[in-house]
Formats: sequence, C-alpha cells, structure tokens
Amino acid sequence: MANHSLLAHQFDNIEQQREAETLGMWTFLATEILIFGAMFVAYATYRFWYPHDFEAASSRLNVLIGGVNTLVLLTSSLTMALSVYACQTDRRAMLVNCLTLTLVLGGAFLGLKLYEYYTDYRDSLVPGFKFPPTGEEAFPATVDLQHVQLMLMFYYILTGLHFSHMTVGMGLLVWLVVRARRGELTAEHYTPVEVVGLYWHFVDIVWIFLLPLLYLTGTHHLHELHL
Repeated sequence: MANHSLLAHQFDNIEQQREAETLGMWTFLATEILIFGAMFVAYATYRFWYPHDFEAASSRLNVLIGGVNTLVLLTSSLTMALSVYACQTDRRAMLVNCLTLTLVLGGAFLGLKLYEYYTDYRDSLVPGFKFPPTGEEAFPATVDLQHVQLMLMFYYILTGLHFSHMTVGMGLLVWLVVRARRGELTAEHYTPVEVVGLYWHFVDIVWIFLLPLLYLTGTHHLHELHL
C-alpha cells in the first residue's frame, strides 16, 4: 500500500513522482555539464597556446593536497552509493551512518581546500592580491607571468565553482540526515537519496577531471626544473 503522505499533489502516483524527480536531476546535471564543459574547452585552448607557462604555473600547485582530496571524494562516492542502497533496503541506521560519513568526508575536502587556498596566498600565487613570488620561489625569466596569471585564474575559477557545488551538496546531505533520522526516507521513498547521490557523484567526477587538468599539467615542468 502506497503512503499517500509522500505523494505531492501534482502527481498521480509515487512512481510518476519518482520518475519526475530523477528526470529533473538529470536535466539539471546536463546544464551543469554545459557550464563546466565550456570552462574546460576554454582552459584546454589556452593550455594549447601557452603550454610552457601553464606548466610552470601548474608546477606550483599543491599536488599532495589535490591527490588526498581526490581519495577523500572517491571514498565519499562509495559512502553515498551505500546510502542509496541502505535506503532502498530499509536499513535506517546504516543510512544515517553512511550519510553522516559522506558529510564528514565532504567537510574534510572543503577544509583541505581552504587550507590549500591559504598556502596559495602564502606562496604569492593569487593574481591581483599577492603575485608574483619573489626570491627563490620566483618564476624563471623564460616564463610569461601574464600567462601564468591566466592559468591561475582558471584554477581559482574552476576549483571555486567546484567548491560552491560541494557546499550545496553538503547542505543537501544535512537535509537528508535530518529526514533519515525522522524516518522519512524508506524503501518506498528513496528518491531524495538517489537524486542527491546523482548530484554528489557528478561533483566528484568533475574533480576527477580537474586533478589532471590543473595539478598534473606541471609535473613534467617541475621535473625539468630539478634536473
């Protein structure tokens, strides 16, 4: 017997509501792909035009934090997937625990990213505020600092946009945890967890693209500098 208290007035049945909610999220994610896709194409174009300068800028980014954050997000994707499974199988305790763990991992990612931004500022890698580095940290004379700043602006825009999406995802996770504790998320009504899971996985996938584009571009250049 369907629980009609879960059915919004504009739908005929729970199944129709579930399909509409899922389609709505996929449509939203399609628009997000257009936004990030345009940014990736612009970045790739300038990266092709100024490879040496972009590599020099990339070599100054914190690959260790970027790599750790990648592992954090991949783990959060696992716990998010387990959350969907727990809801579909009516395992309330598991659902709350997995959602909470996903929330903690998301918080760890944001915390590490904020610390990374701080180190970028400390190292004079913030165009318009604190740039360029001086002394031993200065860029070689063969590097065009304008192009370095361009790459760094792409870095801040892309990671900042990703950061904002993570923040939204954290808010959605808090909402799910509250509802899960109230017993409002069940096998009959698991769609909220599923659609938030889709959003969370999308944000994680975006980061998987950001890691090589921004952080790993300069590893070859960094190796050359140490030869």
